Amino acid sequence: MWRISLFYIGSIAIIISVVPWNDPALTSIGCYQAVLEVFHVPHAKLIIDTLILVAVASCLNSALYTASRMLFSLGTRGQAPAFVTSTTSSGVPANAVLASTLVAFAGCAANYVAPKYVFDTLLATTGAIALLVYFIIALSQLRLRTRLVREGSLQVRMWGHPYLSMIVVLLIVGAFVVMVNAPDHRQEVVLTLGSSVVLALIGWYLQKRRAG
Repeated sequence: MWRISLFYIGSIAIIISVVPWNDPALTSIGCYQAVLEVFHVPHAKLIIDTLILVAVASCLNSALYTASRMLFSLGTRGQAPAFVTSTTSSGVPANAVLASTLVAFAGCAANYVAPKYVFDTLLATTGAIALLVYFIIALSQLRLRTRLVREGSLQVRMWGHPYLSMIVVLLIVGAFVVMVNAPDHRQEVVLTLGSSVVLALIGWYLQKRRAG
């Protein structure tokens, strides 16, 4: 908590105290670089660009870790190709990391070929995907908690159940309805829900074939 207060709230407090909110420079160089230039810090642009590069690299590393472990987990459950379950002697899912990296490179290549279409599509669907993920989490919580209570294995009792989860579900459904009726956001909802339906059908087919 103190880190958030120091590095985020503290830095924002300095920015709004030093740089006017309507400073034209904010649209071209950003608020942090503007603060450094107010204090006449040399090489302000280089410093900010370096920090951004490190932050992006950190995000990329985190994303590769998450994607590869998720792919490995799917493979162990038979929901992804078996080769992604291979690990090194130290337990690293090397094939899953390699597959995730190749997909990332494919995305970069696609963005290079059609930068406006690929980047805009990915950027537009981010918000809708986040809403869909939390929607599924809320529905899962409603169903799984009932089953855990019935089995007597519930260990964590979230207060406000089931009303909080129901409220979340209703709010997300309302957000999707608003987005569908807004021309600027309709595409991201259609792409997100459409791809989710396709993936769900593929998963259903694979599960049915495995069970049969």
